[in-house]
Amino acid sequence: METPDTLPGPGGSPVLPDGDFLRLDRQICFSLHAATRAFNGVYREALKELGLTYPQYLVMLVLWEHRELSVKGIGERVRLDSGTLSPLLKRLETAGYVERRRSPEDERSVTVRLTEAGAGLRERALGVPRRIAAATGLDLAELGDLRERLHELAVRLGAADAEGLSGCG
Repeated sequence: METPDTLPGPGGSPVLPDGDFLRLDRQICFSLHAATRAFNGVYREALKELGLTYPQYLVMLVLWEHRELSVKGIGERVRLDSGTLSPLLKRLETAGYVERRRSPEDERSVTVRLTEAGAGLRERALGVPRRIAAATGLDLAELGDLRERLHELAVRLGAADAEGLSGCG
């Protein structure tokens, strides 16, 4: 279907005129950025009673799943580098939720273990996903579909980035 801001392309699919490609509201990266900022605000409010930031919450999710992991293993799962993780883990340790230990086999490797207090925090966090889901206004099937589509997008963009083809648009 042709609309005022589209032109028919090959096979009848709508194509944007060249001038529209550089409009901010046409950038998928901006839509994702805006959605991320909105999610961060909702998470900030939902996590306030737990005393966690969103990145700390991600680390706790991984540790609630695995109980103990290397810093490298945590970083791979939450997609944060060790420079970002180290101060975050230090704060979680100060709060009493995790313990960090150097590996006796390899001094460079640090293992992070959930403490009893950290494990206990899991029960208090159970309502967070429900609050986030409710804030989206989407049903569980829609949320599952969106999560899967975003995962696929992340995989494709990661592959494009590895090939040097990344870009916004």
